[in-house]
This record gives sequence, C-alpha cells and structure tokens, in this order.
Amino acid sequence: MITDDDYQDDEDYKSKSELKREMHALQDIGKRLLELTPDQVDPLPISDRLRAAIEESKRIRQHEARRRHLQYIGKVMRQEDQLEEVIRAIEAFDTGSAEHTRRHHLAERWRDRMVEEGDSAVGEFLGYCPEADIQHLRNLARNARRDAQKDKNTGHARKLFRYLRECVDQQETPGA
Repeated sequence: MITDDDYQDDEDYKSKSELKREMHALQDIGKRLLELTPDQVDPLPISDRLRAAIEESKRIRQHEARRRHLQYIGKVMRQEDQLEEVIRAIEAFDTGSAEHTRRHHLAERWRDRMVEEGDSAVGEFLGYCPEADIQHLRNLARNARRDAQKDKNTGHARKLFRYLRECVDQQETPGA
C-alpha cells in the first residue's frame, strides 16, 4: 500500500488537502474577479475562456448554480498563464491591500514632487509613464503649485493626484 510518506521526497507531490486549499483560493480570487466592474476586468491579462466565464456568471442567480459556476471559474483559472499578475491587479483595486497602498503612495510622491520641483518632476514622470497627456499634466501641476504657494486649497492638488493615480494604475496593470 502506498502512503503519503512515500511521496514526501517528490517535490511536485501535493496532498489532497493542499489541492483543495489551492482550489478554494482560486475560487476566492474568482469571486473577487466577479465583483470587479467591466472597466476593471478589461485590461487584465486573462484568457478569452475566463472572460466568457465571468460574463456568463452575471446571468446566474440561483445559489447552487452560482456556487458550481465559481468552481468552474477556479478550474479555468488553474490554466491561466499570468495568474500572479492577475492577482496583483485585483489586489490593486482592493482598498487596504498592499498593492493598492503602494500605488496610492507612489502617486502621492509624484504629486508632491511636481508641486515642489515643477516641470523637472513632470518630465521624469513622463519617462515613467509615457502615455500621460503632457499638456494636461503640466496644467494640473502648475495649478496645484500655484495653490500651494498661495496656501489655498481649491482642489487642484486632488485633481493632480487623481490623474497621477490613473496613470500609475494604467502603467502598472499588466496587459494595459
């Protein structure tokens, strides 16, 4: 009789419990995928099969059918090539996640530099994110800098931050 102890030396061996935990984790990721808006799902590097499964889930209302469909989504996700990138992108949308916080702080640092340093920081940001609209970015940075010099808060710094956050998300989302 062959036992689990016989397979402990095999690096690829996974116990039945470990496989179940992995499947439940993939189903949880699938559930989080279903909670995203279509605009958030579009740039993700997922297969057409997974995209179709996500679309299909929107019309399923019965509890048991939904549970089975989540199992199917977990199965499809096992065959995804860029699963780590997908997970990272999903976490970027979760407020409080490490990835969301990292991107938030990155955008804040760029905003603060643009207000303090001016066009030199804008130029560096364009090196980091070449898709950004240079004219719009310079205008937002100029208005935020003007507010800071006059000790006013008219919301220009917030507008600059929002635009920078969009650019950072676009730059760091795989497949975007």
